[in-house]
Amino acid sequence: MNWFEKLNQYFPIEEMKSQEHMETLLKEKGDVYHKDEGDKHVLMYAEFPGFVFIDYVYVSSAARGEGLGHKLIEKMKQKNKPIILEVEPVDYEDTDTEKRLKFYHREGFTHAKSIGYSRRSLATDEWSQLEILYWSPEDANEEELFEQMKQTYEEIHTYKDQTFYGKSYQPVDEVLKLDEKRRPDSMLDTFEQKD
Repeated sequence: MNWFEKLNQYFPIEEMKSQEHMETLLKEKGDVYHKDEGDKHVLMYAEFPGFVFIDYVYVSSAARGEGLGHKLIEKMKQKNKPIILEVEPVDYEDTDTEKRLKFYHREGFTHAKSIGYSRRSLATDEWSQLEILYWSPEDANEEELFEQMKQTYEEIHTYKDQTFYGKSYQPVDEVLKLDEKRRPDSMLDTFEQKD
């Protein structure tokens, strides 16, 4: 099974980029978009001058318990830049969503409470809401994170979208919203309160 098939089996269709999209990013934006692949993992990420965006992390079930996910996140933390990623809100019928949030909480990630993020999938035409998590070597400012997410959306997520999907994603201002008063219930908040 190649790296794309591994990701495709693990992530919901509405979150997946096409293989052509990712291969083009690796080829045409190779200074920014990267693939870290091994027998038991696939990590796709974008590294910008001021931050890292983790696009996909896949760890084989055969490697669970070996600390491989922790090692991959540590490798990203060594870059000494804020790390941003998107996760699905917890779905109690899908235990993987809760496991993912617990994992990122253990790794020191925080929920960006003022950033709202919902987009229409070009694969399914359905709207999905995602939560933004971040880790920062210094105190991160959510306004800066918001600008970094906008940059990621415009330079990575929607890169040549018309070419790959035959239509375009929504404009960034329809997808990402910054609201200082927004305090959504997040599973991550629940984990933070338990500590």
